[in-house]
Amino acid sequence: MSLIKSRQRVADHGEVFTPAWMVDAMLDLVKEESERIDSRFLEPACGSGNFIVKVLQRKLAAVEHKFGKSDFEKQHYALLALMCIYGIELLADNIKECRENMLEIFTGYLNIDESDDFYRAAFYVLSQNLVHGDALTMRESSGEPISFAEWGYLGKGKFQRRDFRFDVLTGSSAFSAEGDLFAHLGKHEIFLPTKTYPSMTVSELAANCGGYAAMVNQAEETRT
Repeated sequence: MSLIKSRQRVADHGEVFTPAWMVDAMLDLVKEESERIDSRFLEPACGSGNFIVKVLQRKLAAVEHKFGKSDFEKQHYALLALMCIYGIELLADNIKECRENMLEIFTGYLNIDESDDFYRAAFYVLSQNLVHGDALTMRESSGEPISFAEWGYLGKGKFQRRDFRFDVLTGSSAFSAEGDLFAHLGKHEIFLPTKTYPSMTVSELAANCGGYAAMVNQAEETRT
């Protein structure tokens, strides 16, 4: 795989992709976290997914080891693994490719296609977790502040979602500094979700897929 798409993109955006061997070496430095199903990873310049694809593969290997004998648990924990991976990417073609790459890994592991609720649920999760935007300005391509969904698995096929603004989350180190005015406050008093959703099943998550796909298609037709 080439490490660049074009010299112009390197000049304009500093775009250079990390080789697979280096990704593996870096993830080995945090091996336990990269192989924990519910650990959260954010790649602020995710490109086409070199890092987060590898993270997903490691998480899915952990799912197989722990839950491979139960289709129900395997499917739900595989979705949780996907839910715990996040990315931000400035270039539209990269974020589209990244979502496709992640979806291919996930659906290949579960051996499912577009007709399956888990496929559509994963499609929707990726639309929320992988953001077309700028990590430096912390804004989406639309200009709105970046928000991320915090997903949790409640068991028995139920998932919980809470949304948080990225710019607020990145302020945690400032609030926890010794001597800071807010140092005595617990994180629960500072970092409140912007929205909390009722618990959802996979089929309920999948139902959101159609609306998002239609919105994307309309946006692409407008650009052309």
